[in-house]
Amino acid sequence: MALWELFYTFAKIGLFTFGGGYAMIPIIENICVEEKKWITHDEMMNLTVIAESTPGPIAINCATFIGYRKSKLLGSVVATIGMVLPSLVIIYLISQLLDNFLEITWVAHALSGIKVAVGILIVDAAIKMIKKMKKSALSVAFLIVACAVMLAVDVLSIRFSSIYLMLAIALISLIVFTISNSRKTSSKT
Repeated sequence: MALWELFYTFAKIGLFTFGGGYAMIPIIENICVEEKKWITHDEMMNLTVIAESTPGPIAINCATFIGYRKSKLLGSVVATIGMVLPSLVIIYLISQLLDNFLEITWVAHALSGIKVAVGILIVDAAIKMIKKMKKSALSVAFLIVACAVMLAVDVLSIRFSSIYLMLAIALISLIVFTISNSRKTSSKT
């Protein structure tokens, strides 16, 4: 039963992959945290960070982790297949059955509307994560700096991967943690 539920849940989520993984985060969170209570909100935030930082699509990484959490290795395989299979089938059918699929007028208009909805889902996911973030001066400073850097990169059309920004902030955070930890240790002795 648990494996079928994992597969079915992630197949439903995978069926609506419009906009990619970031747009799916609120859907995954709603189903896996709020409805099914498979993981907590804090675990979802940590999972999102880890899934973004590791190779592969973020939604598939989330499915794999949650599947592992529920039913170990077999659960991770089943959840991952559930997430991937609907998109794979749809893309395959479109590629086989319809030449010039994106040139069909009603498809182009539907996708334009979907782009707006995807943008809203991504903003919604970001706002929820910011609200749930443990707020300290350092984390708020990182948030402001990261947003400013990415906005500047976009406005100035600079080719820059967000991975470098994440690595830089992780490194700074580790340095701050190490310094603060060493001060606590030296003050105790």
